[in-house]
Amino acid sequence: QVQLGESGGGLVQAGGSLRLSCAASGVTFNNYVMGWFRQAPGKERDFVAAISGSGTYTYYADSVKGRFAISRDNAKNTVYLQMNSLGPEDAAVYFCAARYSSWPASRQPAEYRYWGQGTQVTVSS
Repeated sequence: QVQLGESGGGLVQAGGSLRLSCAASGVTFNNYVMGWFRQAPGKERDFVAAISGSGTYTYYADSVKGRFAISRDNAKNTVYLQMNSLGPEDAAVYFCAARYSSWPASRQPAEYRYWGQGTQVTVSS
């Protein structure tokens, strides 16, 4: 049984940083592109970042490029999202997702088979 579990969300002041983690079980982790998505109330689920199975390639949404960094530790079956210079526009529920593929990544949620339950990120101004 495949399970993804996010952690690390919380309340942060504007300009601050958070590091999200997503631990996977029940999969051969390095066979999967891992992605981060976010969803604000009343909005669609948006792509944030993705990383190839080996960790060699990354891909970011324009809105987070230069502020967020995705990484993975295949020995720990964990993917991370380091978020810096957070602003109110970054507040959302953040989800990690797994896509059975080497590369390229996809921005489309439907392309990802497995999802975590999400972790809330709140940014105070």
